[in-house]
Amino acid sequence: MIHHPKTPPRAHREAVDGVTEARRDFIKTLAAGSAAVAAAGTIAAPHVASAQAEGLNFRIQSSWQPGTTGYEIFENWCGSIVELTDGELALSPFPAGAVSGDFQLFDAVRNGVLEGMNLFTVYWAGRMPAGVFLSSFPMGLNHPHQWDMMFWSYGGTEIARELYERNGLYFVGHVHHDMNLIHSKVPINSLADFEGLKLRVPGGIVADCFAAIGARTTLLPGSEVYPALERGVIDAADYTGPAVNYELGFHQVTDVVVMGPPSTPCLHQPVDLMDISFSLRAWNRLSDRLKDLMEDLVKGYSVTHYTAIQEANKTAWQALTEAGTTITRLSEEDVTRFRQVAIPLWFDWANRDPSAARLFERHLQVMQDPTVAYITPEDIAEYELNL
Repeated sequence: MIHHPKTPPRAHREAVDGVTEARRDFIKTLAAGSAAVAAAGTIAAPHVASAQAEGLNFRIQSSWQPGTTGYEIFENWCGSIVELTDGELALSPFPAGAVSGDFQLFDAVRNGVLEGMNLFTVYWAGRMPAGVFLSSFPMGLNHPHQWDMMFWSYGGTEIARELYERNGLYFVGHVHHDMNLIHSKVPINSLADFEGLKLRVPGGIVADCFAAIGARTTLLPGSEVYPALERGVIDAADYTGPAVNYELGFHQVTDVVVMGPPSTPCLHQPVDLMDISFSLRAWNRLSDRLKDLMEDLVKGYSVTHYTAIQEANKTAWQALTEAGTTITRLSEEDVTRFRQVAIPLWFDWANRDPSAARLFERHLQVMQDPTVAYITPEDIAEYELNL
C-alpha cells in the first residue's frame, strides 16, 4: 500500500517511506529469486543480509532517489550480490546525487570515483547522438519485450558495449523500468495544448519532438523536478511511472496526468530504460566466470525491477486518483500527428553519427519485424539512413 505523504516530499526522499513491510518482503524475495533463476540455478537460496564479501567491493550509484520504490528494489538487489557471487563481489549502493550528479555520473565512474552506475540511459543523449536510441524515444518501440528483441536478438547490446567502451565503461545490460508520465499544473487535452508549455524533458530527441509541437522544453535531472514544479519554474514534467512519482509528491504540485489513448498509453517514452554499467577498469578486474554471471544477474534484475514496480503501480494509480489527480488521454489523431513529427527527427538524430545510424538501423529492423509491424518501408521511403 502507498500511503499519502504526511511530510514534504523532500523529507521522505531521505527516508524510505510509503512502502509496507509486505512489499519489502516481496521485493527481497523476488530480487533474490529472479536473479537466481537468471543465473541458471547458480544459487537457489534467498539473499542473506549477513553474507560477507571476501572479494571485490564496487560502489554503484543509481538515478533513483532515496525513499522511492525504485531505489529500494535496487538496494535489495545490490545486497543480494554477495551471496549470489559466492562472496567474490559486493555492490555498495548509493542513491541519486549521493556521490555525483546524474549528468556527471559518467565521468565519476570512468574516473574511478565510483565503480558502477544504474543510470537512466536516456541521459546519454547529451554525450553521444547514439544515446537517444539506447532508451525509449517518441513513437519508437512500445513494449519492453520489443526492446529485449532489439538488444538481444538484433545486436543492440553489442553496439551499446562498443559505445560504452569508447567512454571507458562496460555496458552490462539494460534494465526495464516503466513508461513515463507527464504531470501538469494546467489542463492538457491535445497536442495543441503543449504550445507554449514550460515542460521538463530528459533532453535528446524527446525534447526536439516536444519543441516541434511548440513546447518550451528544459532539461533537469530527476531530483530537481519537484522543486521546479512547486515554484512554477515549469508547468509540466515528464518523469517516471505512477508509483515513484506519487512517492516523490508530484500529485501535491500538479493536477493532471497526461497519457496517450489506450492503443498508445505513452507517446514519448513508453519504455524508459535504465542500465547497469561499470568502469572498464573495474569490469576487467572480474574473472570471466564472474563477468558471465553478472550479465545473467542483470537480466534477472531487469525482470525483478520491472515487475516489482508494476506491483507498486497498482496501488499508486488509486492513490493518485484519491489525491485529486485527473488522468486525461490524448486522441488517436494526436498519435498520428506525433508520429509525423517524430519520424524525420529519428533520421535527423541517427544521421548525426555513424554509430547512431548503426543502432537506429536495428530499431528500424525491429519496427518492421512482422511480429511488431509499427512501420512499413513506405512510411520511411523518403528518408535515408547514412550508414
